[in-house]
Amino acid sequence: MTVEIEAGDRALVTGASGFVGSAVVAALRAGGKSVRTLLRATSPRDNLPPDVEIAIGDLRDPAAMKAAMRGVRYLFHVAADYRLWARDPGEIVAANVEGTRNAMEAAAAAGVARIVYTSSVATLALRAGAIGDERAGLDEAQAIGQGLPAVIVNPSTPIGPRDRRPTPTGRILVEAANGRMPAYVDTGLNLVHVDDVAAGHLAALARGRIGERYILGGDNVAFGDLLATIAAATGGKPPRVRLPRAPLFPLAFAAEAVARITGREPFITADGLRMAKNRMFFTSAKAEREIGYVHRPWREGLDDALAWFRVKGLIP
Repeated sequence: MTVEIEAGDRALVTGASGFVGSAVVAALRAGGKSVRTLLRATSPRDNLPPDVEIAIGDLRDPAAMKAAMRGVRYLFHVAADYRLWARDPGEIVAANVEGTRNAMEAAAAAGVARIVYTSSVATLALRAGAIGDERAGLDEAQAIGQGLPAVIVNPSTPIGPRDRRPTPTGRILVEAANGRMPAYVDTGLNLVHVDDVAAGHLAALARGRIGERYILGGDNVAFGDLLATIAAATGGKPPRVRLPRAPLFPLAFAAEAVARITGREPFITADGLRMAKNRMFFTSAKAEREIGYVHRPWREGLDDALAWFRVKGLIP
């Protein structure tokens, strides 16, 4: 069944101040759709169009979530804490577990017609040397089990404009572009333009099957090739030294210890090293086949990301 957002239908987007969330808002507004966002009072708004309706509140507040859901027909639950480290790990749990529970309960109470729930490919179980697909999914879909009309999307590694934080991947691009990565771990990523991920959200709403998950990815790229491409684009020299993971764990633990004192997120983390054990390679064949998902070459996402970081003064 194809779902169309009709005139007068309102979509609520959580996490709209973030990288993927702001791209989803932009895609909805480009199509003339009515959008409401849930933001904390302190959330940045520079990535949002000026005509977007804003509800002030916190996902962790059930009353605020229910108030934001009034009059909403569709929910894009994009909000999540994707950090690999936090001084208080409970913050990540509160955002990702309690916040999601509140959003789903509010959606059920409001009787929304369809939910697109944004998860991470980190929830997919990878096998060494294999390209991941939806069959490797861990059981995270409790909301669907409770009868909610939800479709799950799993973005791989988005890159592109509006990465204001920046994200962990954006930090890698910035560090590499500034010549501050003399060595690297031999791993790999599936890179996709963030605007293609946003378009995939809309496609999942329109054509996704309830209870199914769809990987929204792009191209599988070896980490060394990514760094070499950044160096070529910025006039730098690519790193030549490949480091094994195991000796880096003490450095990661030390960096995390310093971060607990300073409050600044470390560039290298133990969880990041654990994830680098397998190349994070995925296929979007199911999304392409079932919901008409398409993606542009990964270099376009990289070029747009570097251009955005230049404008923001983060790279030369």
